[in-house]
Amino acid sequence: MAAKAAPIFIEHGAIRVVETWNDDVPTGKVNDFRTAVIAKEGESVVFSWIEWPSKAVRDEGMAKVMKDERMQPDGDMPFSGERLIYGGFATLVDTGEG
Repeated sequence: MAAKAAPIFIEHGAIRVVETWNDDVPTGKVNDFRTAVIAKEGESVVFSWIEWPSKAVRDEGMAKVMKDERMQPDGDMPFSGERLIYGGFATLVDTGEG
């Protein structure tokens, strides 16, 4: 699903789409990724982000993505959408390329 959706985000203005699958997600003493998304036994945590050139491009691009017919699920969703965590962040430090 991620491989299908990524080009659609790029088409609508995103710079980069990154999708990762849990590899080393330890249990925290106060909080952690698993408790943040209320992961159940046997579930995996996915950490993803989409980079946009600006908030304005993101707002316009996301509106287009949500209306894009290719983004409609063609069967059961492989994740629980109600447990997704959304947010926008401003860059404070960036030591790499993109």
